[in-house]
Amino acid sequence: MNIDSQIDRPDQQQDIHGTFKALLDRLNGVVIGQDRMIQRLVLALLSDGHVLLEGAPGLAKTRIARALAASFEGRFNRVQFTPTLMPQDLTGSALFDPKSLAFEFRRGPIFTNFLLADEINRAPAKVQSALLEAMEERQVTSGDETHMLEQPFFVIATQNPIEHEGTWDLPEAQLDRFLMHVRVGYPDAKTELALLDIALGEAEAGIDGQEQAVAAERISADTLARARRAVLQTHLSEPVRDYIVRLVDFSRQEESLPDDLRGLMSHPVSPRGSIALARVAKAAAWLDGRDHVLPDDVLNLASNVLRHRVGLSHVAEAEGIASETIIERLLQHVPPV
Repeated sequence: MNIDSQIDRPDQQQDIHGTFKALLDRLNGVVIGQDRMIQRLVLALLSDGHVLLEGAPGLAKTRIARALAASFEGRFNRVQFTPTLMPQDLTGSALFDPKSLAFEFRRGPIFTNFLLADEINRAPAKVQSALLEAMEERQVTSGDETHMLEQPFFVIATQNPIEHEGTWDLPEAQLDRFLMHVRVGYPDAKTELALLDIALGEAEAGIDGQEQAVAAERISADTLARARRAVLQTHLSEPVRDYIVRLVDFSRQEESLPDDLRGLMSHPVSPRGSIALARVAKAAAWLDGRDHVLPDDVLNLASNVLRHRVGLSHVAEAEGIASETIIERLLQHVPPV
């Protein structure tokens, strides 16, 4: 197929852009006061990446995941991660069929379009690692057989930062597979009052946010693919490219780091960090209606893209310095131009 035939006309691109702007408005109506989290989820979906949501219970993480999935054509599966969960409970396994006298692969819940991995840190590392191949390669290997996942394949994982008993920290390789790590905070009093009114109204009417999301026409996989193509075509200038690379590379200059950063990182940002930051910045520019990326796009998204890619040293942990603080200091020391 001619590549030019895959590029939508300006009027088609405008329609697709309008579809995703409407999606943002609709989701912001389903969950009040979490505009930032919703925008990050849509940006990750447009960038063909995955998101780790971290926040206390009751902050609408599951609700927005369901509402987002309900806005698209395709299947949605939710897996509650527990200490007793096994890798095959997620990926599936080969079972013996007495009729055919052969082993047949029975697909697990990972074979879906939208996967909510709820409380992912409650399962041991062997279960967490079962997601690695699927998230990176979009496939699952069982024995000597490889089974491809459908597109889109979007993982939203959640974890509770409050409870530590009976939990396992995600390994660095697992964290690096997430495009963004978004921390979800508590709403203010005014927003919580609006949430209370919505919740009581929904309870009285017998509806939920997911039903509100599907009230509009679902977005097709083809429309999402075309939106992703448009995002990739968004211009990333050489100065902005240079800014992204300088920012990531600065985290690796152990010997020449300034005093407020020296000794705080156990490991610097991997090359996935610069790639992820470039892709998400493109998505942010496209969603904002621009055909080019600005340095502000990088500044606004750097924390979400890089915080889980920076390892905290024992010194940082002892002094209570969070990864966000390290990213903020990196941004201060690396000017956009």
